[in-house]
Amino acid sequence: MCLAVPGRILSIEGTDALLRSGRVDFSGVVKDVNLAFVPDAAIGDYVLVHVGLALQVIDEAEARQVFEYLTMMGEVGELVEVKS
Repeated sequence: MCLAVPGRILSIEGTDALLRSGRVDFSGVVKDVNLAFVPDAAIGDYVLVHVGLALQVIDEAEARQVFEYLTMMGEVGELVEVKS
C-alpha cells in the first residue's frame, strides 16, 4: 500500500517552481522534499508527501490525525532512518 505522510516544512530552497525543494520533518526524521506541486507552501506548513513529492498543504490537526492512524497501524516505524 502506498501512503502520503504528513510532515512540517523546516526550510525552503529555490525560487523556480519546478526546482523548489524543502527540508521536511516527519516526526523527527528530516528529508528533502520536492515542493513543485505546492507553490504556496511556506515554512511551518504541513504537507502530505509521497515518494519525496509534496502533494498538498494540510492543517496541523489533520497532520496529527494521520500520524495517529499510522501509529495505530504500526506504520510509523517505516519513517525511521536506518543508520549503519
